[in-house]
Amino acid sequence: MVAQPPVADGLLYFDDERDAAQRLAAACGIPALPVQRHRFPDGELRLTLPVDATGRLPARAVLLRSLHPPNDKLIELLLAARTARSLGVHHLTLVAPYLAYMRQDIAFHPGEAVSQRIVGPFLADLFDAVVTVDPHLHRVATLEEAVPAAQTVVVSGAPLLADWIVHQRPGALLVGPDGESAQWVAQAAVRHGLDHAVCTKERHGDRSVTIHLPPMEVQGRAVVLLDDMASTGHTLVQATRLLRAAGAASVDVAVTHALIDAASLDALHAAGVGQVWSTDCVAHPTNAVAMAPALAQALGALGLQPGEPS
Repeated sequence: MVAQPPVADGLLYFDDERDAAQRLAAACGIPALPVQRHRFPDGELRLTLPVDATGRLPARAVLLRSLHPPNDKLIELLLAARTARSLGVHHLTLVAPYLAYMRQDIAFHPGEAVSQRIVGPFLADLFDAVVTVDPHLHRVATLEEAVPAAQTVVVSGAPLLADWIVHQRPGALLVGPDGESAQWVAQAAVRHGLDHAVCTKERHGDRSVTIHLPPMEVQGRAVVLLDDMASTGHTLVQATRLLRAAGAASVDVAVTHALIDAASLDALHAAGVGQVWSTDCVAHPTNAVAMAPALAQALGALGLQPGEPS
């Protein structure tokens, strides 16, 4: 077997993502290089990048930063990416397992900032390539439209969540809590031939929704609600109550991005959810599925050769 070239010459990371960085670096076969942070009393950041003895960085580097919460991290990306370029990096790839500010792609009211159209080009200006997992896109069909970088790669957590689900709940019925979840539910279901269905949702506000179950038989079945993210949990709570009332033997939740806080997680369990499983795109107590192998494969798909500049 011919050995494949490494996807880069180093992986830059921040201390709060050390474990995730080490998993990804090991999967890629490259060294993990920590970026040092200092926060001044007034809140400003000072970053120190891990240069070698000559004061340089590798010509090809990957920067890992999952963007939840996003605001400080976007400033970190700006400082780190611009500094990396000045220190010898020719090709810089962002791996953002969770990619923030993708949901708003139009202005619903006069004067609203359309965050996707601002943050997407901002990232594309900093990085040659962007790799992410299940971006929360609505009216935009592809990541490339939202983030116009030279290269973009989308990885899905749904198939790996499906692998986990079939071991935990063999023969489960997969249910999407709303229409936006349909793509991920379909991916997961087809992987193992699972039955699946999707609820309909009426949104009345950030924390007010009405859910309607689709026509399906759930009596006595193990049901897993599957979605790309859980944030407030209100949609999942309503869907769980309806499924329990319809006779589901159990209801569990599987999501790619667990953005949910402890109180909302408690509310899910109070509504009748048994287990909550997530990928490690965002560090969370519910993490059950590691994305490092899939992300390493995605980086390999970028097709960089040793020493190749952007």
